[in-house]
Amino acid sequence: MKNLTILFVLLFGLISIGTFAQKRQSKHKIVFQFTNANDTIQQKAFANQLYNLTAHWPKAKYEVVVYNMGLEFLMPSKSKHIAAIKALHAKGVRFLVCENTMTTRKITKEQFIPEVEYVAAGIAEIVEKQEQGWSYIKGGF
Repeated sequence: MKNLTILFVLLFGLISIGTFAQKRQSKHKIVFQFTNANDTIQQKAFANQLYNLTAHWPKAKYEVVVYNMGLEFLMPSKSKHIAAIKALHAKGVRFLVCENTMTTRKITKEQFIPEVEYVAAGIAEIVEKQEQGWSYIKGGF
């Protein structure tokens, strides 16, 4: 009986350690703000930052909120980094475009790559993510 108790304690400990390791690895939730993509150097730097981070924490959650002049980053007619964006999306990075900016700038959904998602207000999305415990990063610099 004593051996059975020891076996149970060891098994429970291993399960707990495995669960803790999984939670620790996937606990990161990062929301990025990207607002100035007219500069192709910033676009490339931002794509590289995302690539490096997704390689470092492959199980983390990533969300990129794009508004203001950042919309060009996700437009095939204006961005030189569409292949990188699609590869990042395939790794689980979500790219969210602000519909308020779209309305102001008279840009339609058809002008973006299909991987893009939409939110009513980009800044509100960032605030809500922070309230939910997400880390905030200003991307591209």
